[in-house]
Amino acid sequence: MQDASSSQQAADLIYDHWRRGAVLDALPEALTPRTRADGYAIQARLEARSKKPLFGWKIAATSRDGQRHIGVDGPLAGRILAEQVWPAGSEQPFGANRMAVAEPEFAFRFGQDLAPREQAYTQEEVLRAVDSLHTALEIPDSRFADFARMGGPNLIADNACAHCFVLGDACPPAWRELDLAAHKVRGMVADTVTREGRGSNVLGDPRIALTWIANELSGLGIGLKAGQIVTTGTCLVPLPIAPGDAVEADYGTLGRISLRFAA
Repeated sequence: MQDASSSQQAADLIYDHWRRGAVLDALPEALTPRTRADGYAIQARLEARSKKPLFGWKIAATSRDGQRHIGVDGPLAGRILAEQVWPAGSEQPFGANRMAVAEPEFAFRFGQDLAPREQAYTQEEVLRAVDSLHTALEIPDSRFADFARMGGPNLIADNACAHCFVLGDACPPAWRELDLAAHKVRGMVADTVTREGRGSNVLGDPRIALTWIANELSGLGIGLKAGQIVTTGTCLVPLPIAPGDAVEADYGTLGRISLRFAA
């Protein structure tokens, strides 16, 4: 287990590169996390750099293709910092983003706390704590130059490739009666790229992914809090983006969400 000083130094280095839009080849050997727990300990110190309450959580690598893409064998949890949340429909700078993709996702807002506990939460318990479902776009990125070879502990320390996040309006309450696994989502970029996916691309069902993160965090002694958002992973093959692009995701009866990048 890494000591507190090493975790802090690693977090400071990652945060500095994130802030500057720069990348690392790797963390120094003495600061490299060896286990998922080490990675989460570093990630927790990134949260301390935010001046606002934690906005929520993200799940990375919720599809087999996504796991292969970043070289991991299962999903990873990351924090959404309030400073990295953009308004839906707004125009934003493209910045130094090297992944250069947008990911349409299902996001859940919690209405009740889920405290950490020894017994695993069931999907039914987790959904009872949810207040609303939202359309969302995640704009991921990594602080590692070759993120696909870094492995799970490093990518967890890198905040599970969290970067910027866009939350859409709440979906109609009838979402609870829908089969989210079968629900189709269509993503479009600049009227030139159109891709379609469905909720089953997210660990088989976004509700399964939501339950996974509740129990992943509980095992770390972390609870989900009322008001926090959890975004559950991309529903389709990530959309390539570039400066000047307009991005839109259509969730059918559940709504739409859009974002534009400045040229």
